[in-house]
Amino acid sequence: MRVNEDDGVVYKQPTTEAERVKVASECQAGLKLAIPVLVDDMANTANRAYAGWPDRLYVIDASAKIAYKGGPGPGGFRPQEMEQALVKLLKE
Repeated sequence: MRVNEDDGVVYKQPTTEAERVKVASECQAGLKLAIPVLVDDMANTANRAYAGWPDRLYVIDASAKIAYKGGPGPGGFRPQEMEQALVKLLKE
């Protein structure tokens, strides 16, 4: 991505798990992340099982039910609709 090039954050596509771990570690250090960082295997097993594609915005109510489900993003993002769902929940 252009912004990465501008910031000097450019890596070759990793071809081994060791390379993936190295890139992830450098990302974690550079962003000063204090949370654990997990690295998928080379077959992208976790990505295939849990991918969030297409992106969506959700609001989950207190009973763990979906109160709002946005359209596929980013084109389907409707922040105003999501805000209305949150306001409605907070009033209840």
